Amino acid sequence: MNRGALLKVVESRYERTDLPEFRPGDTVRVAYRVKEGNRTRIQNFEGIVIKIKRNGYNSSFTVRKVSYGVGVERIFPMNSPLIDKVEIVQRGRARRAKLYFIRSLSEREIRRKLKVDRRRTAQDQKAAREAKEAAQEAKAQGGGEA
Repeated sequence: MNRGALLKVVESRYERTDLPEFRPGDTVRVAYRVKEGNRTRIQNFEGIVIKIKRNGYNSSFTVRKVSYGVGVERIFPMNSPLIDKVEIVQRGRARRAKLYFIRSLSEREIRRKLKVDRRRTAQDQKAAREAKEAAQEAKAQGGGEA
């Protein structure tokens, strides 16, 4: 077995599969565990995904937001155990893989460039409805037997 295949086998144990599928242009809310002294708390970071670096276990994504008029970018490792959850707030339709150009745009221009992807939003809502119905059906079947 060569070194690359061996690394894939070892790293596959630590890869996360619970993160939703998102793309550049999507607005996400990342719940990140922050340690301050002897306490840990969850801090949300909400912004637009401007880049996804796919490199196996070393994958990461960059989220950008504007806070008090100052642009803030944060890089999150995809497989970090400190990420509590990633929630998709809004689907965006981008025509590029890397959205570095939005660094120089205003909020209004960004909204115009990254239109809401209604088709993907509708798919998300449909999947959520189906999951909710399946859960209710399973609960009804489980409740009838007891």
